[in-house]
Amino acid sequence: MILMTHELEREFPPLYANEDKEPEDVRIIAKFFNPAGSWTWYATEYDAKTGVFFGLVDGLEKELGYFNLADLQRYRGPLNLGIERDLYFGEHTLDEVMKKML
Repeated sequence: MILMTHELEREFPPLYANEDKEPEDVRIIAKFFNPAGSWTWYATEYDAKTGVFFGLVDGLEKELGYFNLADLQRYRGPLNLGIERDLYFGEHTLDEVMKKML
């Protein structure tokens, strides 16, 4: 699966663009997930030059942090499955997703 398209890349604000915003004002641009595991990444910002995202990571812990497109693309899990992008995620804010995790 193609995780990043040029169209999607243009939707992302740059890193630190949401730094002073409240979670209800931060839009999640893309959701990535491991189809054979429990990890999910909710991307809110992206730097195309470095391939670095910022967003909510739901893995061993639930935390805001940085993650890398190359790492997501390179990963292969059970049955050689890679990370996928949720094409049907829709429009959600960081606040909405964080509340559902409680």
